[in-house]
Amino acid sequence: MYGELARAVCRANIELAAQKLVICSWGNVSGIDRQAGVVAIKPSGVAYDELTPDKMVMLDLDGNIIEGELRPSSDTPTHLELYRSFEAIGGICHTHSPGATMWAQACREIPCFGTTHADYFYGPIPVTETMTKEQVESDYELNTGRVIVQRFIGMDPMQMPAVLVANHGPFTWGATAKDAVKSAVVLESIAEMALGTITINPNQNGISQVLLDKHYLRKHGKDAYYGQKKE
Repeated sequence: MYGELARAVCRANIELAAQKLVICSWGNVSGIDRQAGVVAIKPSGVAYDELTPDKMVMLDLDGNIIEGELRPSSDTPTHLELYRSFEAIGGICHTHSPGATMWAQACREIPCFGTTHADYFYGPIPVTETMTKEQVESDYELNTGRVIVQRFIGMDPMQMPAVLVANHGPFTWGATAKDAVKSAVVLESIAEMALGTITINPNQNGISQVLLDKHYLRKHGKDAYYGQKKE
């Protein structure tokens, strides 16, 4: 019934492995059909080379399984909380990619040092608060989503389609599952660049606001002029 959504989410999960952002089964991608209120997500613990569209698990926004024989990703409550809170997003990706995860484990935001970063993310990549003992012991995955939502108060998640969960790893998102994976690819690249930048110059300052605005807004928003016009 939800074949196209299942195929898109399956392709996005396979692309995650192709981009070398995951090993074993460490990561997941989901997508949502907003009109139907249905989320498709990778099954828990299944290797990427074993994925097929029929193995994707379909759920409603309350976590009830609609279609699928396998258990959904253990991170499903996090994904659902983000879909419920960020109405513009259509796909979510979670990895433990090394560069971004190093920053998450250090509980440090990734500074915006240059234009490569600014082309995709409108400022430093935020990091959440460290989760409390109570948050970890009770509804851990749901509370992971909640600390992300709390960190984004006053922020536009479509201008900043990435977050670092302290001591854990990155979550990214976008208009589609494919876009969420693209955000993860770019995040990993800029995480590595930032680490190299502070290795070369520990006192390096962030990009100026005027250069950040120029590079982000020429690609995004109503006045964007990068690329070709869409008919």
